[in-house]
Amino acid sequence: MLTEVVLALVVGGVIYFLVQRSRKQVLKTEDGWWGAGAPPGGEEDQSIRPFTVQTSDGEIEDLYRRIDQTRPVESLEDSQFNYGFNSIYLQKVVSYWRNDFDWKKQVEKINRYPHFKTNIEGIDVHYVHVQPRSLPEGTSAVPLIMVHGWPGSFYEFYGLIPLLTGPSDPGNLCFEVICPSIPGYGFSEAPRKKGFDSVCAARVFLKLMRRLGFQQFYAHGGDWGWLVTTNMAQLEPKAVKGLHVNFAPPSKPSLPMVLSILLGKRFPKLFGFTDHDIRRIYPCNQNLVVEPVKESGYMHIQATKPDTAGRGLNDSPVGLAAYILEKFSSWTDPDFRSLEDGGLTRKFSLDDLLTNVMIYWSSGCIVSSMRFYKENFSKGLDQPHSRMAVHVPTGFACFPNELMHSPKLWVQQKYPQLSSYTLQPRGGHFAALEEPLLMAQDIQSFTKTLEKKK
Repeated sequence: MLTEVVLALVVGGVIYFLVQRSRKQVLKTEDGWWGAGAPPGGEEDQSIRPFTVQTSDGEIEDLYRRIDQTRPVESLEDSQFNYGFNSIYLQKVVSYWRNDFDWKKQVEKINRYPHFKTNIEGIDVHYVHVQPRSLPEGTSAVPLIMVHGWPGSFYEFYGLIPLLTGPSDPGNLCFEVICPSIPGYGFSEAPRKKGFDSVCAARVFLKLMRRLGFQQFYAHGGDWGWLVTTNMAQLEPKAVKGLHVNFAPPSKPSLPMVLSILLGKRFPKLFGFTDHDIRRIYPCNQNLVVEPVKESGYMHIQATKPDTAGRGLNDSPVGLAAYILEKFSSWTDPDFRSLEDGGLTRKFSLDDLLTNVMIYWSSGCIVSSMRFYKENFSKGLDQPHSRMAVHVPTGFACFPNELMHSPKLWVQQKYPQLSSYTLQPRGGHFAALEEPLLMAQDIQSFTKTLEKKK
């Protein structure tokens, strides 16, 4: 009993010290120019232009020609998805892509919502902007920006958008949703200069929201979207009314985190560990080292030489599909690595998966999307934003099969104003696409709580 009390005092004191030290910090940044050449003189073009995703017979014919010329590779016997995308199942996916997938129909689906572009810091930024179908009298829509990651896109949110903009429950909030493409992803223009990292993306999206007339808003992010929206809250905490994320890996080890790893299995209540926390953390060598290493090889490539690997993916649609879709298997459930088909269609439809691939293919953005890793990691892990807490109300949706598990104590180190931490019944890394209803419910619950307080 005495040991637990002493440990609690030590941990509590350290947490209090860290929170107090960073309480008044605000992330600093300077405007950039990411277009070709030097910035032109005169006023910045702030016009907003409607945008329509398009395709053509020529684009589809070129795709089919490249698919037809692919050279299949045999998988090892009994390898399933443990060596990457299983070649036998890949041929089935490619056959569906070539003979049954209707890209023109999916383009119509993509264009179901209004798309726009506007030029910020020298590059065209693409975004989807969806307003509520109807609003109860005397109410206003709640602005919400949702940011995707890699190898996802704005399309990840297409199942979530109608649940937020037209909720069936009259007691729920109606959201006005903005889903931008990170510059270098999808239909946002790629930066022409080195150095465009998450802080730059955050600054661009803050300018986007102001340009749309929103002085205050909510933000949601997963994968890279977690870091971009976190940086937005660090840059302008008064603009971000609330931050909701479903991915929050520790930016750097803290003393409370280290103590919890060393002692959490023996004293779980002391650190607020649940049974799920214990299962995901221990044994440490397997869950905190081996498993992340299995799924992070791509990261080292993209953080060092993205243009080399990316060039091959940019030329081969089959290679691109294998590279992207393998993540939708193992990042959704690690047990899917033991299945011949990678469990892909257990949680997703091939039409949705291939639509995401086609956004990368048709826009030719795979290389520029991979460069985002280079720009973020080349500056080192000890960046100002990694040392800085986030002092806006935060909600965390904890999906049980997320790549990196973050117990509540660890999340609170970065987000001291954590107002909700919800363990979801199912779901993995691509939760918005996989479990849109669960995600919508968590965003609703988190936002309603804050709006009632206000």
